[in-house]
Amino acid sequence: MTEDAGELLFTYGTLQFAEVQLDTFGRVVAGESDSLPGFTIDYVEIEDQRVADLSGLSVHPMLRSTGNAVDRVVGKVLHITADELDAADEYEVALYRRIAVTLASDRTAWVYVG
Repeated sequence: MTEDAGELLFTYGTLQFAEVQLDTFGRVVAGESDSLPGFTIDYVEIEDQRVADLSGLSVHPMLRSTGNAVDRVVGKVLHITADELDAADEYEVALYRRIAVTLASDRTAWVYVG
């Protein structure tokens, strides 16, 4: 992914919320529906009070790899800049890490996993 073309970020949780996007990116980002095969969702308690207050949730979804193509997580793909991707890294708490994945649409995107 080159910075010229922007970055693709697959979101399945609070980064889809307008208020979280406004705080994180300074704008609301229109997303396209897509899905991620080979993963399911678990839930984790968020101890970072700022993130919990912003999202309105103290429990957030977290991807877990199953390796089973039947498993699938539905979400949105956001087209963001490299700076916005850095901002998303700041938003996500230490429980998450960012990896590159191949979506059902065959596009490569970043996603946050546990």
